[in-house]
Amino acid sequence: MNTKIKVAINGLGRIGRSIFKLLLKEKDILLIGINEINPDVQNWVYTLNYDSIYGKLENKVSFSGNKIIVGDQSFYTNNANSLLDIPFLEWGVDILIDCTGVKENINNAKKALNNNQIKKVIFTHSPDELDFYMILGVNEQEYNPNKHNLISSSICDATAIAPVTKLINDLYKIKIGYVTTLHPWLSYQNLMDGPSSSWSVPGTVYHHYALGRSAIGNMIPKPTSAMEAVFKVISNLNSNQIGSFSYRTPTQLVGSADITYFVDKNLSKSQLVECLNEFENKQNYPIIKLSDEPLVSSDYIGEEFSCIVDMRWLDVIDNQLIKIVLWYDNEFGYCSNVIRQIKYIAQFF
Repeated sequence: MNTKIKVAINGLGRIGRSIFKLLLKEKDILLIGINEINPDVQNWVYTLNYDSIYGKLENKVSFSGNKIIVGDQSFYTNNANSLLDIPFLEWGVDILIDCTGVKENINNAKKALNNNQIKKVIFTHSPDELDFYMILGVNEQEYNPNKHNLISSSICDATAIAPVTKLINDLYKIKIGYVTTLHPWLSYQNLMDGPSSSWSVPGTVYHHYALGRSAIGNMIPKPTSAMEAVFKVISNLNSNQIGSFSYRTPTQLVGSADITYFVDKNLSKSQLVECLNEFENKQNYPIIKLSDEPLVSSDYIGEEFSCIVDMRWLDVIDNQLIKIVLWYDNEFGYCSNVIRQIKYIAQFF
């Protein structure tokens, strides 16, 4: 890129903060400003400086005037409930990264695009009615800069599952399968039992009552949107072939996926290992990483790869049944992928 791509962040939750910290180190992307509904900007500063999982920020954030300051970098701040009230034109933003998960922002983003306030919007989830759903290593070549303006960076589970799934499906054709994800707790869950309230649609209480139980003392079985997001980027697979299910686990970070696929073409375990090794060695981005170390979930905190294949549990039974276990940092790893997507999109500007 000849000039830096200018971006803004909407929503300074865990994903927004992780993207902010990654952007501090980026040479090709210039963060212009942040919009966050929390009116206490000093609280923004506090949550950026200190994190119970990732630790203290190396260069402390401060606030002066209407800007957040880190070293010699400064960023506008804005406190609007509506995406339409972000001063995009004043800031000169090319791409908005919407990290709120609020569904209403899809309609507001369309209006902002129609008014030529911004060029592209990236949503850090996988809602319906967007122009394109992107997972690097799977379908980025299908991105059309002339048509795709509302773009989903998908979700952490799908970002991990889809590249391995595409590789297997392209080579051996998946007939049927089942995927179980184990996902750390999320901030909308309860410390104590109660109703489970939605953040994406304020005022809505999930009908899945078990999700309202205490996050710290339970493994909570629940439906997952992981495979729905995968099917959006691998169109020749669907829910009639691959089922899915999830446990919300009492851990604070790092997800895992237990994958079972029955394939149409015969293969051996050594052939599967060879295919994975070849992908790892030739990939354009840090997507798939192979590991045979005896690690646990916390060992993968801060891992930038989309997924780590745990080779200890890789297996092929009767030449057609494949078992794969994946790990992924559902915050830093996922957000690292979002940054790479921004760079990919920006090359077409």
